[in-house]
Amino acid sequence: MTKFRSMTLDRGAVAAAALTLVGVPAGLALTGGAPQTTFSLCLAVTLAALTLVARRWPVPVLVASVLIVAGLRGADLLTSGWVWPATAAFVFAVLAGHTRAAIVTACAGLAYGFAWDQFVDLEHDAGWALLHVGVEALVMAAVLAAAYAYRNTRRWQAEVILRLARDEQQRATEAARRRAEERVGIARDLHDVVAHTLAVVGVHLNVALDAFDSDPAEAKEAIRLARDVRGRAMTDLRALVDVLRDGAAVEPTGSLDDLDRLVAQVRGAGVEVAVLETGDRATVPAPVSTAAFRVVQEALTNTVRHAGAGRADVVLNYADLEVTVEVTDDGRGGEPGPGGHGIAGMRERVAALGGDLTAGSGPGGFRVRATIPVAA
Repeated sequence: MTKFRSMTLDRGAVAAAALTLVGVPAGLALTGGAPQTTFSLCLAVTLAALTLVARRWPVPVLVASVLIVAGLRGADLLTSGWVWPATAAFVFAVLAGHTRAAIVTACAGLAYGFAWDQFVDLEHDAGWALLHVGVEALVMAAVLAAAYAYRNTRRWQAEVILRLARDEQQRATEAARRRAEERVGIARDLHDVVAHTLAVVGVHLNVALDAFDSDPAEAKEAIRLARDVRGRAMTDLRALVDVLRDGAAVEPTGSLDDLDRLVAQVRGAGVEVAVLETGDRATVPAPVSTAAFRVVQEALTNTVRHAGAGRADVVLNYADLEVTVEVTDDGRGGEPGPGGHGIAGMRERVAALGGDLTAGSGPGGFRVRATIPVAA
């Protein structure tokens, strides 16, 4: 890209030098300002050579070009043109952002030319001097305005391209962020469904295995409960898979309306669960309801799998501004086994709604407490 851009700049300078080399002698010939062809050709070659380096030193080249033209005109080697032979230098100065310097130089050159024609060259009157300088001033004004408009157009195009590239980059970053959040959400939902299901099914299978010979009816009931839990888990997993296949945003399954079913499953696994709810459950928004349910689910799953507890207490308070969830058990306390992601998933889910979650050993067991703002 850099190489291509450099080649473009060089071609522009060469084109401007070629136009200068041809245009200056032609212009002087048309205006009768070249009494000696040799000097007009020398001026054209000199200005063309300066044009080749005008991109690098725009203002010095501009000043040098005007001084050369004025010097030849003052020496009576040229009889027309005070600034217009240096048109290419003026254009490069404006394109480089030195518009003020170009205007000042043009005004200075034209003022010097008018003063020369008026007070030094006494062969012409003031009207003649004003006419010739005025025509040249109009030509230079048009050239400077065109160069300035072209420069602004290119700048605007460059800004548009830069803005589009920045917007595209932001969209890509936002898409990557959303994909990462969706992956985290999928991981949380899969963990919630699979971990809870395996824990409860495992307990029921252990009960069935222990009672298989001594109490076939109890073993049969335990297997039935394990089958029901497995069916519910398959429904949840199928919902997740369908959502992923459709490419839509992942909507986690489960809410506080499923709390009774969850408590029944845990009770069936041999843990006595007491639930205390204060406030109106129906006023809880769906995202908060799902997060609260998942906190209770994960906490009870850990109780079944790791705590060795016989009882768990679930306290939910549905206030106007926040929902508070607290789950405690009478197990051995301590953090769940290594390799688990349940507590981290709970904390991420609650934090996503602007809430806070704490988990750790409490009086007589393990305690999980979450506070979720309703406004989220």
